[in-house]
Amino acid sequence: MAPSRNRNRSKSLAIGAAVAAAAVLLGVVSYTATKPDGRDSAATAEVSSDPQADVYAELAKLARRDAGDTLAQGRADAPVVLIEYADFKCGYCGKFARDTEPALVKKYVDNGTLRIEWRNFPIFGKESDAAARAAWAAGQQGRFWQFHAAAYADGAKEKGFGDARLKALAGEAGVEDIARFTRDAGSEAAVKAVKKDQEEAYQLGATSTPSFLVNGRPIAGAQPAETFTEAIEAAAETVKTQKAQKTGKTGKTRTGTTDEAAK
Repeated sequence: MAPSRNRNRSKSLAIGAAVAAAAVLLGVVSYTATKPDGRDSAATAEVSSDPQADVYAELAKLARRDAGDTLAQGRADAPVVLIEYADFKCGYCGKFARDTEPALVKKYVDNGTLRIEWRNFPIFGKESDAAARAAWAAGQQGRFWQFHAAAYADGAKEKGFGDARLKALAGEAGVEDIARFTRDAGSEAAVKAVKKDQEEAYQLGATSTPSFLVNGRPIAGAQPAETFTEAIEAAAETVKTQKAQKTGKTGKTRTGTTDEAAK
């Protein structure tokens, strides 16, 4: 068991080091985009023109790429993965969901460039946790993104996320079996799923929402659409270049081997 613990510890240290460096480079401290004390304060993130700047391989590995993940959209093999750690009671998360995400889906998810993976990161108390479990439950019936849209609709969070309200949101989202939805939301499986996402966020160093990773590049807060566009396009170009280099190296190796044999 010791080797396993050592591997886990090494992974945690590598991720921790990457996050610490990213926080300095982005000019933020542990993702200070939205404080859990109820005050929203946007941090400014800049995307370097260097496609490799602020990109950390250990953070890129957090992309699950599970084709059966009901809290994700886009091809599992998409070249770019955007991971979002968010809370349904977070105002800036709602701003991103309404103002920025739809355009990213239309421009990049629909053409196979981008995959978006949601992580429940409830940090605003009991209702945040209940909403996270409810969203997961909606996902069990294939209606997570519809629930996501309903919960982040303008003015939705002001109505709260009590039991009756969550059932109403499930109805708006088109969840067919409300009784099953209620059972799933209160299940141990829901608790474990939310806890897994939450622990991943804390391990990565996130203390506020929304926090994002784009192929290992941290972005703090609901930044302008251009910030995400630049990060996605830089990541896509990097993947394209790496594939081209790999193909080129392979061809060169074959040529070298043939030339060597000819001698």
